[in-house]
Amino acid sequence: MNEVALITGASSGIGRATARLFATKGIRKLFLCARRRDRLEALAAELSAFKELRVVPIAFDIRDQYAVAGALDAIKGELEEVDVLINNAGLAKGFGPIHEGSLPDWETMIDTNVKGLLYITRIIAPGMVARRSGHIINVCSTAGKEVYPGGNVYCATKFAVDALTKALRQDLYTYGVRVGQIAPGHVEETEFALTRFDGDAERANIYSDFQPLKATDVAEIIYFMVSRPHHVNIQDVLVMSSQQASASLIHRSGRER
Repeated sequence: MNEVALITGASSGIGRATARLFATKGIRKLFLCARRRDRLEALAAELSAFKELRVVPIAFDIRDQYAVAGALDAIKGELEEVDVLINNAGLAKGFGPIHEGSLPDWETMIDTNVKGLLYITRIIAPGMVARRSGHIINVCSTAGKEVYPGGNVYCATKFAVDALTKALRQDLYTYGVRVGQIAPGHVEETEFALTRFDGDAERANIYSDFQPLKATDVAEIIYFMVSRPHHVNIQDVLVMSSQQASASLIHRSGRER
């Protein structure tokens, strides 16, 4: 995998797992993007064990278009060589009926999950178009396939990711740029539930009675998608735990499986 990748949301969860896996597969350069500089630098230090790999941590808030542009303008020339873009940054904030929703939570989800994806893609895609080569993977969710009670705005943002993935593909396929997405169900080893419930560990304890996916499971599928021959484009992967049948149907029968 002698390529260059940019991963958003790289400081934890699926993004971090994907960066670690890419490093073991011989990737040449990794741009790691997230808000938390300390975590990015710790991950970069960890991956420095791979001597042939160059890691570039870039800290910014993906919700802020000016922060995104400012951080990436400084390395604009290098970004033109990005072969693989993993639009992973995303979150859920709040869980409840629409008439009790928090406007700040809604803004955070829309700005992160939709606008942030667009800001990054707008910067990276032109280089791929110019080279007539590249691969964009958007991390969607089962919430982008079906809604569930209390999910309202989060589901809406992930439905937008699903639509944008299809639209990007139609815009870019004639330039040799592949576009796909992965839509996971429940995934542990992430901060998803803690973020949704504002750090309330008790409410965030939603995985103890079944075995969800792990962040590494999703990372392995992402690697499989981007490592296919150029004539193969895996457009959409919907993946859940064996104990999850839909966004809201979970067989909470223990973790022995």
